[in-house]
Amino acid sequence: MTITPLSHNTRPEGVLLPQEAAAFDLLEELGIAYDCVSSESADTMEKCAEVSAVLGVPICKNLFLCNRQKTQFYLLAMGPDKPFHTKDLSAQIGSARLSFAPEEQLWELLHCTPGSATILGLMNDKKHAVRLLMEREVYEAEYLSCHPCICTSSLKLKTKDILEKFLPHTGHDVTVVDLA
Repeated sequence: MTITPLSHNTRPEGVLLPQEAAAFDLLEELGIAYDCVSSESADTMEKCAEVSAVLGVPICKNLFLCNRQKTQFYLLAMGPDKPFHTKDLSAQIGSARLSFAPEEQLWELLHCTPGSATILGLMNDKKHAVRLLMEREVYEAEYLSCHPCICTSSLKLKTKDILEKFLPHTGHDVTVVDLA
């Protein structure tokens, strides 16, 4: 896979998709520094591992989930190697059985496509329909890595900036969860 060299506070070259441009606009507006690389579509954890090596931090696995009735939606940010057991997570958050949410809901609520789900997509969730869940190790890490709403770019951000600048701006809270 071809990956560009690491750049600091520099957007990818060329025309950006609207959701990607909006993510960079908001990071700049909030004064959130970032390191960035561009690549072929990093839409699997195997491809993300290659990108992670260049960024120097693991890319979060972001799962877009919903309850059985599809009335509650969750974005789970977890380490790339953590196992995911719906029963354990469901018990921690007090939700009915969890499953992957439909692609249409991912786009409607976060303006992300499959493989691109990201914390930064919460900027598009104006109705606060999505509850952010962060696995404890991701929450406590100095840096996190995610896509800017499209999986052809990847960012390294200070977790503190996400928690103290980005989330207050979007009006989202975080629920810290423990995954075995």
